[in-house]
Amino acid sequence: MYKQKIIVKGAEIQIISKENEDYISLSDMVKDFEGGSALIEQWLRNKDTIEFLAVWEELNNKNFNSIEFEGIRKEAGTNRFFLSVKKWMSKTNAKGVFASAGRYGGTYAHKDIAFEFGSWLDPKFKLYLIKEFQRLKKEESDQLKVQWNVQRTISKINYRIHTEAIKENLIPPEVSKYQVQFIYANEADVLNVALFGYTAKEWRESNPVKTGNLRDEASLEQLVVLSNLESINSVLIRQDISQSERLIKLNEIAISQMKSLINSRSIKKLIK
Repeated sequence: MYKQKIIVKGAEIQIISKENEDYISLSDMVKDFEGGSALIEQWLRNKDTIEFLAVWEELNNKNFNSIEFEGIRKEAGTNRFFLSVKKWMSKTNAKGVFASAGRYGGTYAHKDIAFEFGSWLDPKFKLYLIKEFQRLKKEESDQLKVQWNVQRTISKINYRIHTEAIKENLIPPEVSKYQVQFIYANEADVLNVALFGYTAKEWRESNPVKTGNLRDEASLEQLVVLSNLESINSVLIRQDISQSERLIKLNEIAISQMKSLINSRSIKKLIK
């Protein structure tokens, strides 16, 4: 879970990422409105609100307790009806809205629900909220593109270092161009097999409709590991380690590094 913020009409609004979904602070949204946090409970008393929340849960939450929801819907609209976020969560096992204390304290709602709440508060406020949220997402997308391009560039640079090591240590003198190309392709496939599990040819045969190559289809994590493997392999080549031994070592490193990257919180933030 990590936190971001946007400014909407002078109000600082927190956004939490939870299970790869964005949740916007309703508590922050109502700070500058008369009534403050009481507006959230007032909104929840609305029968239309309850029905909207239920539809969202049915579409996004397989554990939603629709039986308990029916009981709540029957009471909605009566003078005695009261519904808090915590009651809604505990009764129906809802996940679209939640209230928490501590570092990320407050009432949060999935962005779909937060936008609906914004309409109820003030349609103009909702439009500003959506605009700022979209701006934030665009910045994240642009940053991801930059990161991906940087890693792709690093991979290409390290590939040149890698091929120089091959030229110095594996290519015998006065060989034909065909032999040189064969050795380069052969070494490239050592990395391909270590990281992807198959050679470039095997990938092409399995993906005939794709126009690129297996490295063009690589994820950000794979490109990071590929960059590292190219540098490591160049060192192993200079140490005169056989290709079969190198393949085993490189595969072990690839597995270890991929596991670390997949579990990395910073990488998860980049690819969200």
